Amino acid sequence: MNDRTKVARAARGIGCPAVAVAAALALVGCVKTEGTQTSTDSTSRASSTVASVACAPDNGGITLPDGFCATVFADTIGHARHIVVNTNGDVYINTWSGPYYQGPTHPGGFLVALRDTNGDGKADIIRRFGPDARQRNGGGTGIALYKGSLYAEEGDTLAKRIVRYALSADSLAPTSTASETIVGGLPFNDDHPMHPFVIDGSGNIYMDVGSATNSCQVKNRTLQSPGKRPCTELDTRAGIWHYDANRANQRFSPAERYATGIRNAVGIALDPSGQLYSTQHGRDQLRESWPKLYTAEQGQNLPAEELLKVEQGADYGWPYCYYDPSQRKLVLAPEYGGDGGKALGECGSKKGPEAFFPAHWAPDGLFFYTGSAFPAHYKGGAFLAFHGSWNRAPGPQEGYSVAFVPIVAGKAVDAADYEIFADGFAGATKQPDAAAHRPVGVAQGPDGALYITDDKGGRVWRVVYKGTAR
Repeated sequence: MNDRTKVARAARGIGCPAVAVAAALALVGCVKTEGTQTSTDSTSRASSTVASVACAPDNGGITLPDGFCATVFADTIGHARHIVVNTNGDVYINTWSGPYYQGPTHPGGFLVALRDTNGDGKADIIRRFGPDARQRNGGGTGIALYKGSLYAEEGDTLAKRIVRYALSADSLAPTSTASETIVGGLPFNDDHPMHPFVIDGSGNIYMDVGSATNSCQVKNRTLQSPGKRPCTELDTRAGIWHYDANRANQRFSPAERYATGIRNAVGIALDPSGQLYSTQHGRDQLRESWPKLYTAEQGQNLPAEELLKVEQGADYGWPYCYYDPSQRKLVLAPEYGGDGGKALGECGSKKGPEAFFPAHWAPDGLFFYTGSAFPAHYKGGAFLAFHGSWNRAPGPQEGYSVAFVPIVAGKAVDAADYEIFADGFAGATKQPDAAAHRPVGVAQGPDGALYITDDKGGRVWRVVYKGTAR
């Protein structure tokens, strides 16, 4: 596959709540006990060259553009969601056992710390901490590093919160097993219980709170049920919230809402200039709920998934509007008087996407590449991990890939153009319960390597460039 392979612009997919049954989650391979590392050791790990890395013959089961290859950095570590990499090369991953992850989980804590001590592109130290990963509805998606501490979404059957663990300069695991609550009382019931977040250099936490419903109907996901007006769910759901990473014991409330009308922004990231972006999971079931207005083909191809430039106070349209990729505009939803996509209504005043993608591919990960190890084409562009569709009948399931959007001067070259960067995660069958792997998180190492997580098989890939062109 060429490194600029483009796929069709037409929207074609469905995705949303992912029903994943995990594969066997016992650790394999040689895993060392954590040892003491000096600062010199840490620097050496972070700056190891890709030349010494022997990539897997099959890239760990995925396909990549010419010149790229991958190692399996870790495997079967649990339902691996979002990922961050420290300046010394240590990797941290949040895992989750929730409504869509009812298979076996890994013993130990939900949070996983990994270290490659010899620079071969594979973790040989794996440590777990935080609440027991075998409890129901525990763990989370969001994770970030700030001022020498690890921040993570954490939860149980009663509550969700963002917590902080202190890290020392050279210790892989936290200096204390006790966490400190930064934001408590996060809503987590119903359709979208995850809380991805990002922290900027000043300590601003930008956190997604997904919608509790598909489209704010009186009866959720029900034939021809009208939408609630006003949609009071927007007070506490379907938007981005803002908090302070430097303050403990904050409580979730409507007052901290930063932006609204974003149904489910699982991918959330800052671009190289510090501008906030998120992905948008488009709504489901236009055809199923409104068969008199939408054909089966429209049902599988609408609406588009989106990449949003998130601005304070902006409204991105949900539930009143959805994005029609063929018209390149937001149109009125049928629950609010829409006529199958022709009427704009109030949607003309809502904010549309910077880029869009095939319907319902479920964009779960987002990262802007800032390294120099990849060719210049990738500098400043956005990598998106697509979890994959769950129901786009009568068409086949799609997604299950990592895409790349070139960004020039802060904007996508064309809102409909993207490239498939990594594929083959699902294996032979693109179905949530049958796929071998489903990509979720993307992050960059200090040496410019790209890490990709999978919450089905619990695999982590480390992607490097060994070509000659830069």
